[in-house]
Amino acid sequence: MLRSILTTIFLSWIIALAGLAHAESTSKAPIKIGFIDPLSGPFAATGQFELHTLNLLADEINQSGGVNGHPLKIIPYDNQLNPKQSLVQLEKAIGDGARYIIQGNGSSVASALLDSVDKYNRRNPKNPVLYLDHSAQDPSFTNERCSFWHFRFDSDVDMKTKLQTQWIAEQKNIKKVFLINQDYVFGHEAAKVAQKMIKEQRPDIQIMGSLFVPLGKVKDFGPYIFQVKRSGADALITASWGSDLTLLIRGMSDYGLNIPILTQYANIPGTVTAIGPKGAGNVYLLSYFNGDFNSPVQKSREMELYKKSKVDYTAVQFGYMLHMLKKAASQANSIDPTKVAFALEGLSYDGPDGAMTMRKDNHQILMPMFFSVLKDDMSPGLEGTNLGFHTVLAFDAQQSAMPTTCKMRRPKS
Repeated sequence: MLRSILTTIFLSWIIALAGLAHAESTSKAPIKIGFIDPLSGPFAATGQFELHTLNLLADEINQSGGVNGHPLKIIPYDNQLNPKQSLVQLEKAIGDGARYIIQGNGSSVASALLDSVDKYNRRNPKNPVLYLDHSAQDPSFTNERCSFWHFRFDSDVDMKTKLQTQWIAEQKNIKKVFLINQDYVFGHEAAKVAQKMIKEQRPDIQIMGSLFVPLGKVKDFGPYIFQVKRSGADALITASWGSDLTLLIRGMSDYGLNIPILTQYANIPGTVTAIGPKGAGNVYLLSYFNGDFNSPVQKSREMELYKKSKVDYTAVQFGYMLHMLKKAASQANSIDPTKVAFALEGLSYDGPDGAMTMRKDNHQILMPMFFSVLKDDMSPGLEGTNLGFHTVLAFDAQQSAMPTTCKMRRPKS
């Protein structure tokens, strides 16, 4: 009897110590991370889904002890996809104590933030801000405009188009291609590089046209689709996203234009539902997202995110971003943005879908990429449907690498 009582007391003591240790591991001041992206307006669904994803991953890290014992705290700031509003929100975030900023929707927004963060850090060298870019794909950000304070956790548009055109080059039945992109810096770069790389890999392919659509303003894509149909194109390439992408693809189906549509953002929430079964077999995706989810870690995150927020875990780059941030802080034994930035340079990480590296020379991540096609018999599917993206080609991290013109200026470590 006495032994039983002593054993119970001992176990209770062990459990109490474990709980105390966990409490102490996350009792330090939180690391405030400002998330600056659209949370209202036409592209709110994208920003809200990303916020849900970030919160899930931050909780995952906090439950395992945080970052050097500091819990992550994601603070949302609505920029309405507007560069000027983004600068206002950046000022608010810094005023609230955020020393890490996450943004990625819209290269025009990213451009404004990149300049502002650089200026702020020059004026405040002892209290800098680190900019973690999750999706802004303008190649200049890791080339002529590269910054020590900016790290991109997505492949740029040149890298993605390089992999897309490798697939096109092998499709002998594709002889005519049409391009439709959004009318801002990212869309124009996407069109330019697609034409360049197609000419290099398949000079026999004809570019039948290249159109630009005002960002988030077109409701009827009929006139654009009519031009595609009249051209006799065998395939359409678009780097559009959000409602511009869904309305374009639905319009293609309505007009009976069943040709391959090569995208980079068809996995954004709401897109699969809006496309519907008519897009199966025609809509292709080049992304960091592996729709087959062979990894137990990714499957677990998918189930947990859908259970909590009714959205799918398609923005897997956020997982890479936060876990690489944690690893860099651990190696630096610090949460200071400058020290973490130096540790991030050249950092390797074994992610659920393969190994990846943050390039030291230009702060561009090299990660596994997947070329997939929309299928209507996937289980589980996306957005509560049977539709999902099945991998056609898988690329390791190094296959997307491109030369860089970056000449990095670094602070004193």
